[in-house]
Amino acid sequence: MAKKEENNLLNKLVSFTKRRGFVFQSSEIYGGFSSCYDFGPLGVELKNNIKKEWWKKMTRMHDNIVGIDASVLMSPKVWEASGHLTAGFADELVECKKCHHRFRKDLLEKNKCPDCGGELTNPKKFNLMLKTFVGPVEDDSAITYLRPETCQGIYVNFKNVLQSMRAKLPFGIAQIGKSFRNEITPKDFIFRTREFEQMEMQWFCDPKDADKFFEYWLEERMNWYIKLGIKKENLRAKETEKNELAHYAKRAVDIEYKFPFGWKEIEGVHNRGEWDLLNHSKHSGQDLSYTNDEGKKFTPYIIETSAGADRALFTLLCEGFKEIEGGRTETTDSTKEVETVLDINKKLAPVKIAVLPLVKNKEEITKTAKEIFDMLKVHFDCQYDESGSIGRRYRRQDEIGTPYCITVDFETLDNKDVTLRDRDTMKQERVKISELGGKIFNLLTS
Repeated sequence: MAKKEENNLLNKLVSFTKRRGFVFQSSEIYGGFSSCYDFGPLGVELKNNIKKEWWKKMTRMHDNIVGIDASVLMSPKVWEASGHLTAGFADELVECKKCHHRFRKDLLEKNKCPDCGGELTNPKKFNLMLKTFVGPVEDDSAITYLRPETCQGIYVNFKNVLQSMRAKLPFGIAQIGKSFRNEITPKDFIFRTREFEQMEMQWFCDPKDADKFFEYWLEERMNWYIKLGIKKENLRAKETEKNELAHYAKRAVDIEYKFPFGWKEIEGVHNRGEWDLLNHSKHSGQDLSYTNDEGKKFTPYIIETSAGADRALFTLLCEGFKEIEGGRTETTDSTKEVETVLDINKKLAPVKIAVLPLVKNKEEITKTAKEIFDMLKVHFDCQYDESGSIGRRYRRQDEIGTPYCITVDFETLDNKDVTLRDRDTMKQERVKISELGGKIFNLLTS
């Protein structure tokens, strides 16, 4: 894809997500706050649905994975033990001698400042941790950090989970939560930001089984995206070269998606070995080893699956965003128009059902439509819309990915049935009001 086309598609996505209430720039009325975004009414529903599907897959569908919700603020000793307070968790930055802007060395294509063309300094290490203070006095003794990753909260709770849940290896601990990194070069809309949400699972196992479980979880995680509707050809597994591995990693594979701006990571699967538990044992003085049924004592290896909830949302929007030249005959008032359709998995769609009275000036029709809406909203994410022509309302629902629309019309008053319309096929069928709930449930769970 040419650079101009990439930028054009990305700009369209940014515009679309704002216009339809998916993503807003943080603090926009004050000019915005760089690299921070707010998820609007539809965005928060979509992201919640993604997290629910992940949580269901990782905990409910596995007998030996449990969840936790660790604190964002932790003892600074955690970050000393994990290596985040050393040069290991740092970017190499160069600074322009003329405009004093800073850039990550690895993202520069040339040896000149991309903003003003000035000369650059030699690279220096810059820690990505966001510092804050606890308590009334802002001195060194009150320093703590916003967590840069959620996994450390899992590692320091390994012993607590092991004992309280009477867990036996192999088992996993899952967590969804916010993380923060002082990214110097955030870019590509919500792909790389300073505040983001992670969905992580740490799998603890016998070292001799680590390779087997690595392959298992890599396949599981790849298949999860495919089942959500991501095309296989837009996904790939990229092995990290040995000389590029993080200091703790024995192996790492990135699951990448083909974004408008190129192949980028959406999830990492890592063999972290015993490094994390050994270091926390050393720094805390607590024994984080495990003794199996045969009496063998060892420090478990960790297989990590680390996904971004925001990146998963972005991936699904990129995959599902369709522009249809000339529109679709049934929904377009003018065949010259371009119609936008969000082709998204119906389980993830922020709105599942739209209830549409054919006209809004017929009291019997609107009354019945509102009764149907009130009946369905208890069980499904629903919208009621009576504004504009029925074609325009279909278009609005197609644009936000609503899989099914219910139209209440004059026939409804006599026959007690409605028109049920499918977003993807645009096929319509008459369904009795008394059978609507069961019909929709079957459609959404099939």
